[in-house]
Amino acid sequence: LSSGYSRLTYKRHIMVHIALDIMGGDNAPEQPILGIIQYLSTATTTVTIHAIGTQVAISNLQQTCSHHNLVCHHAPDVIGMHEHPTKALKEKPNNSISVGFALLNAGTVHAFISAGNTGAMLVSTHFTIKTIPGVLRPAIAVVIPKLNGGSGLLTDVGLNADCKPEHLYQFAQLSNLFAQVMFEVQKPNIALLNIGEEEGKGNLLAQETYTNLKQDATLNFIGNVEGRDIFDPKADVIVTDGFTGNVVLKMAEQLYEIAQQQGINNAFFNRCNYASIGGSPILGISKPVIIGHGISNHTAFANMLTLAQRMATTKVMEVIAQRFVAK
Repeated sequence: LSSGYSRLTYKRHIMVHIALDIMGGDNAPEQPILGIIQYLSTATTTVTIHAIGTQVAISNLQQTCSHHNLVCHHAPDVIGMHEHPTKALKEKPNNSISVGFALLNAGTVHAFISAGNTGAMLVSTHFTIKTIPGVLRPAIAVVIPKLNGGSGLLTDVGLNADCKPEHLYQFAQLSNLFAQVMFEVQKPNIALLNIGEEEGKGNLLAQETYTNLKQDATLNFIGNVEGRDIFDPKADVIVTDGFTGNVVLKMAEQLYEIAQQQGINNAFFNRCNYASIGGSPILGISKPVIIGHGISNHTAFANMLTLAQRMATTKVMEVIAQRFVAK
């Protein structure tokens, strides 16, 4: 992974099993298959990939990749990107997303990845994987590049469009613990995204959230940050509602697209490319689930596999569950 986890050390002797939905995404199954091949070409022998897809897709994968650390699972049903998630999950019980969650829930794999129907992923997460006791709402986090070459975390980026102060407060708690493990920062700087730096700025949601964060001595809360501070290294974690976070995420993606269109080869803009990070973990649940961008290419899938490997090896979700205290 090219952005946030380069300093991470982990036990290489642990065998990690990762499930990947090769039917998920606008470019499936070609790009997920190429991502698996790219990942296995450089991965350690302690990782086994469980590819989930139709018989045709599995056959294509097996013809192009005979790696001994590859296991295939047949899923005859496919949920389209624009299908209604609940209806599709009910009418297509043997879909690749459901098979992946079944493997994760049974303990066959340590993490599950899909760039497929986001609604189906979220519904399946809710009904299959346990939420950490006390967590009101899980949230989606994303790694964002910093101008000094480092990385930060932005939470939430789309799962919770409407939030209450207690939700944002818990997003800060979960992100704080995630950053401690994955970034190896003992006391991450936590900030609240707002329209001004001064205390008392913003709407009622921001004002009350500010008070809650300020009163928690276990968080290194540094106050409000504005939109112009998102890429500044002052904050390791920036907390916001899913509506605002998603707007920020899509803006960052466009920075990369504009740079490409104008022929600009810039290290910072290149790190705004979604593929350099791959996917976004769901925080607040008991096991690693990573959601990929619908347009994910092979590089994005390879990087999602790297992220999943490190999340599984560090047992970051277990650590969060052990340390999280609902307040």
